[in-house]
Amino acid sequence: MELGRRLRQGDLVLLKGELGAGKTTFVRGVARGCGSRALVASPTFQLVRIYPGRLQLAHVDLYRLEGGDELRDLGLEELLDAGAVVVEWGDRMDSADAATISIEHLGGDRRRLTVEKDLAR
Repeated sequence: MELGRRLRQGDLVLLKGELGAGKTTFVRGVARGCGSRALVASPTFQLVRIYPGRLQLAHVDLYRLEGGDELRDLGLEELLDAGAVVVEWGDRMDSADAATISIEHLGGDRRRLTVEKDLAR
């Protein structure tokens, strides 16, 4: 939730982690911090879900994308102009301005979050 409270328009957060690591659950907390009461679900088949709140949050999933043209077709720039963006499978794209967070499943309900790169302020 704290990350969601700190996010601003134009912020991009890339999430890394294996299947089942907890990326979507993490985004639920970010959305709450952004003031959204929407039900957060994995965007794997929809690719992008938008959650309104104090700050619009776009939840993007790159699991099924190969890159290149498919990434451009997502309209990432427009999403960043409208709010903040959190990307699951963020290791499939490059962005010098993005924060990067790795989520590692440690068994049961335990996770290790590692901020590899924080938001540039």
